[in-house]
Amino acid sequence: MKKGSVLILGARSDIGMAVAHRFAQAGYDIQLAARQAFSLDDARSDLQVRNSVMVTLHEFDALNSQSHEAFVTTLPALPLIVVCTVGFMGAQKENAGNMASASLVMRSNFEGPASILGILANHFEHRGSGTLVGVSSVAGERGRASNYVYGAAKAGYTAFLSGLRNRLSRYNINVVTVLPGFVDTKMTAGMQLPKLLTAQPAHVADAIFVAVTQGKNTIYIKSIWRLIMAVIRIIPETLFKRMTL
Repeated sequence: MKKGSVLILGARSDIGMAVAHRFAQAGYDIQLAARQAFSLDDARSDLQVRNSVMVTLHEFDALNSQSHEAFVTTLPALPLIVVCTVGFMGAQKENAGNMASASLVMRSNFEGPASILGILANHFEHRGSGTLVGVSSVAGERGRASNYVYGAAKAGYTAFLSGLRNRLSRYNINVVTVLPGFVDTKMTAGMQLPKLLTAQPAHVADAIFVAVTQGKNTIYIKSIWRLIMAVIRIIPETLFKRMTL
């Protein structure tokens, strides 16, 4: 029985590729979208051969919002599920001192993902079904000196996904917000990540698959992050300002 297709936005990322493998293993056709999508041809062939599903490549630039409507309308089929893993952390010191760098982080983590998911939401609403998944971050739950530009963008994205979920729920469409915490990927390479708090891309993909199939709303990949962020949110501001988080 045909299950439909899954569109992966930001398919070049470690999480994006892990998600593609997880859904392909379950029998879904896969649409891989990224900049210079042609360079993912080996990954496309591997997914297709291993799982006997259709895998297609699609050129996509999250920062070129003017191209997003045409991108959606030229897909071979409107996907059943969309997973957006687009994101860029940058370095807080550079972001604080260079507004061009800060703008790139904010556009990569909020403006671009919100633009494409907003357009897809309109198409899904017209059809009356589907699931949209946005990978946000626990960094958006409270501004911290160590990454407040990235965190601010993710906070906006989390709020956007929440509002989109509320709007679309009456149309048989679910929106899943993913809050991974630390993930061992190219984006975190070189960082000293605490093992207890760090997930692997495959773990994120498994959690997303479960969230989609069970109709969940917001998920933490490691449950300990729910507790950590609950504590961080209630720290009084006078004390929080003296902490080095």
